[in-house]
Amino acid sequence: MKNIFIAIAVAISISSFAQRPLTTAPSGGNKKASVSERIGITDVTIHYDRPAVKGREGKIWGQLVPVGFYDQGFGSSKAAPWRAGANECTTIEFSTDVKIEGQELKAGKYGFYIAYDPNESTLIFSRNSTNWGTFYYDPKDDVLQIKLKPVSTDKSVEWLKYEFSDQTANSAKVNLVWEKLCFPFKVEVDLNKTQVESFRKELRTDMGFFYLGWQTAAQWCADHNTNLEEALLWADTATNPSVLGNKNFATLSTKATVLGKLGRMEEARATMQQAVPLGSMFEIHQYARFLLQQKKTKEALQVFQTNYDKNPNQFTTLFGLARGYSGVGDYKKALEYAEKALPLADGINKANVEKSIASLKEGKDIN
Repeated sequence: MKNIFIAIAVAISISSFAQRPLTTAPSGGNKKASVSERIGITDVTIHYDRPAVKGREGKIWGQLVPVGFYDQGFGSSKAAPWRAGANECTTIEFSTDVKIEGQELKAGKYGFYIAYDPNESTLIFSRNSTNWGTFYYDPKDDVLQIKLKPVSTDKSVEWLKYEFSDQTANSAKVNLVWEKLCFPFKVEVDLNKTQVESFRKELRTDMGFFYLGWQTAAQWCADHNTNLEEALLWADTATNPSVLGNKNFATLSTKATVLGKLGRMEEARATMQQAVPLGSMFEIHQYARFLLQQKKTKEALQVFQTNYDKNPNQFTTLFGLARGYSGVGDYKKALEYAEKALPLADGINKANVEKSIASLKEGKDIN
C-alpha cells in the first residue's frame, strides 16, 4: 500500500512538472514591451504586447480594430473595447495620483482599453488589470473614460508602440502609435503636493535621523514657494543640534531663505549673519553675488569684506571686493582690488578680470 501512494505522488509530481510551459515568444508574432517615465516623482509604467501591421495598411482601423464596442465571440463580454495592444491586457500604472486630460485618477494599476472611433475614441481605465485582452471586459470596472479624437500621422509605424512626449516638470503626453494613427493623452501630476507628501513620509524613516534630509525638504519648499510654514519647522530641525541638527552655512541659509519667503525679513537677516562666518570661501562669495543680483549692494559689500577678512589675498576674495565696491559705485576702489586679483587669475578668469579692469577705468559697473 505504501508503494502505491509513493507511485501516485511521483506520477502527480511528473504530471505537474510536465505542464509547466517553456518560455516562448508571444503568439501571433507579437512582441512584449514596457515603457516608463518619471513625471516629477511619479512613475508611469505601461506594459503591453506589440502587434505589427504586416502588410495590412488601410485595414487596421475600422477592420482589424473594429469601431466602438464589439462582440469577440468569446468570453462574457458581448460589447468589448479594443485591448490597446495585443494578447494580454495592456496595463498602465501610476505611483501617485494623477490627472488624465484634466480628470483625476488615483494611484494604482489599471487595465487600459480603447473603444476606437475615427471622430471620437474612448480611452478606458479599468480597475481590472488582470484580464486576458478584453474578453471579460465589464463596464462596471471602469474607473475613468476619456474622449479624444485620434491624430493622423504622416509616417506609418509598423510595430505598435507607446511613447512619451512634450515633457514638462509636472506633465507629459502618452502616445499610442500604430500604422498611421496616434492616440495622445496628457498625464499631469500635482508636483508640489506629491513631493511634500513624499518628504513627510521619508522623514519618518531612517532618513529623518540626519539633518541633510530636513534641510533638503525645507530648501525644496522654499525654491518652489510652497508649504512654507512646515518648511520652517523642517529648517528648525536641520539647524537644531539637540535633535540631530547641524548649524552650518547650508542649513542656516536654508532657514533664512524660508524666513524671507514668509516675509520675516529681520529674522532672515539675523540668521544669515550667523551663517556667513560658517561658510566656505566659495559659499560666502556666492551669497554675496546673490545679494548683488538682488540689488542689495551695501549688504553684498559687507559680505565680500567678511570673506576677504577670513580668506585674505585669494583671487576669489580680491575679485569679490572688486565686485562689491563696483556695486556701490566706488570704481576707484574696485579697480584697486581688480588689479590685485589679476596676477592670481588664470585662463577664463584672467580674461574676465582684464575686461573688468577696462570697464572700471571707463567708470562702468562690472556686475
